[in-house]
Amino acid sequence: MPKAKGKSRRQKYSYNLNRKRLYRSARRRAAPRIACSHIRHAWDPTKSVAQNLAEMGLAEDPNKAVPIPKKKLLGMEVESSGWEQGKKIVRKPYVVNEMEYEASLPEKKSNTLSRDLIDYVRYMIQNHGENYKEMARDEKNYYQDTPKQIKRKINVYKNFYPEEYKDFIASLKQEKMDVQ
Repeated sequence: MPKAKGKSRRQKYSYNLNRKRLYRSARRRAAPRIACSHIRHAWDPTKSVAQNLAEMGLAEDPNKAVPIPKKKLLGMEVESSGWEQGKKIVRKPYVVNEMEYEASLPEKKSNTLSRDLIDYVRYMIQNHGENYKEMARDEKNYYQDTPKQIKRKINVYKNFYPEEYKDFIASLKQEKMDVQ
């Protein structure tokens, strides 16, 4: 198949394009991307990054904020420089307080199992109980899971939903008693 003619041809340099103007406007638009909403609301665009962070009581450079003590070569004495330097005035302490409060909140459990996996596990337990070899030969085992894989999926279900699993097992026992 022949090669396209225009693709291999060299692009001509445009002498009439003002590249300085394009470069300046791109630089002017660039602003720091701030992830934390507390910092974003307290941010003053007229000040530098260092000034903004100093006003909030946050460190610009973590290496300067918590210095690593230097050890002398001959003795094992530790220099204590860095903490005795001048104290900085914090004008916006509420930013740090809000961030500390947000960090102290317990983390929400965001992991959940898919509805398909829950239905699959419940079907297998309902029809086969604890017989994993029989589960592996079941027609609904579409992914051809081995007995160990099925056992692992059931254990994941037990760990994610312990209360629901207990209720499900209790209802199965109740059904067996009703049948007998």
